[in-house]
Amino acid sequence: MQMNDMVIVSVDDHICEPPTMFDNQLSGELLAQAPKLKTDKHGKNFWQYQGYIRPSVGLNAVVGRPFDEYGMEPTSLDQLREGCHDVHARIDDMDVNGIAASLCFGNSIGFDGQTFHKAPDKKLSLRHMQAYNDWHYDEWCMAYPGRFIPIGILPTWDIDATVAEIHRLARKGFHTISMNENPTVQGLPSIHNDYWNPFFKAVADTDMTVALHIGSGNPAPHASMETPIEAWISTMPLSVAQGLADWLQLKELHTYPQLRIAISEGSIGWVPYFMERADFSNWRHKAWTHSRFQDIKPSDLVKRHFLHCFIDDKFGLRHLDEIGEDMVAYECDYPHSDALWPEVPEHLWESVKHLTDTQIDKVTHRNAIRFFRHDSLFANYEREDITVGALRAKARRKGVDTAPKSSGGSRPSDEQRPVTSGDVMEMFKAHAEERVKELA
Repeated sequence: MQMNDMVIVSVDDHICEPPTMFDNQLSGELLAQAPKLKTDKHGKNFWQYQGYIRPSVGLNAVVGRPFDEYGMEPTSLDQLREGCHDVHARIDDMDVNGIAASLCFGNSIGFDGQTFHKAPDKKLSLRHMQAYNDWHYDEWCMAYPGRFIPIGILPTWDIDATVAEIHRLARKGFHTISMNENPTVQGLPSIHNDYWNPFFKAVADTDMTVALHIGSGNPAPHASMETPIEAWISTMPLSVAQGLADWLQLKELHTYPQLRIAISEGSIGWVPYFMERADFSNWRHKAWTHSRFQDIKPSDLVKRHFLHCFIDDKFGLRHLDEIGEDMVAYECDYPHSDALWPEVPEHLWESVKHLTDTQIDKVTHRNAIRFFRHDSLFANYEREDITVGALRAKARRKGVDTAPKSSGGSRPSDEQRPVTSGDVMEMFKAHAEERVKELA
């Protein structure tokens, strides 16, 4: 196999939701009350819903910018590549990047539908959340059948509504739902509470995959507000270990042996040590902890239930046998700053070329197709039409432009010193306070 022969499926990308998102899904008062993209007097866009303001519509959506502008947070849709919010332009950006299929989390609505969770009128939120799911499937994913993996969000503040929505999504054609890895941050019971029993049963009954995205429930910690931001960025993938450790202790993993959980944007190099440590801790302490792991090791359930996703992880791929070649998948993370667009194939090939052709196929697309039940890709396309080489040839014929373009934004600091975690937080705080004043 050569680089251009690869078929690449990305299991973690993002959509910066377009202003027309609800126009074809709702009408009348429901449309009038739906989340609205607004523009302030400075030309900055922000989302508003039931009094809640999401000021950064293009949070970290920096693909296509010069590297020195990555710190200029985009504040309006016109500062983004069109592929961030337009499905047709997204396909162009996937083609030029050699990506055959993509799973797209939300951005402004939150990875787990945070916007709807924060709203006070939950009956209204439920209807708008359903409309979002319908838009995501009907207008984003089905615009190009097979090229996208649908992922739904859930009204987990109401467990009965959650179960009903899981079944509705399954009937519609979804095979994946997004979940907050730590729902206690939303004021809900922990995942170990019986509150979630109907949720896990519905997931098992409908053969759904649960996707846990980094940062939704257990944000990456940072040492101080004065710590350079690079320290925070460096440790972000490691923060996933907290959520994995928590979910690994679920009794449902023993009840439902087919349960599938994807750990999005966590990378893989740390996973072998995590499994080793989990086994050691269990061995030393299970006599007094009343652990569920008496006759089976924690590492066995990690290998059985959890898909680990990587952006760039040469170390992890050199130790693929210790992680499990059937439980690793690729992610691009378009349009965030870690995304290697438009050079994914070049970087990925350097990381996987030592593997066998079978292993390369597994980590680039076959594991993703199996885990997310995305048979639609090969139902709609022949392999030779969606390889890196074929997709890039298509993009060349269309003339897709990948030249970096300066587009402005909001800079966290103009001082000639390392940008800190505090600088970034103060920038977002200032944005939010400005919105509140303007709307008062």
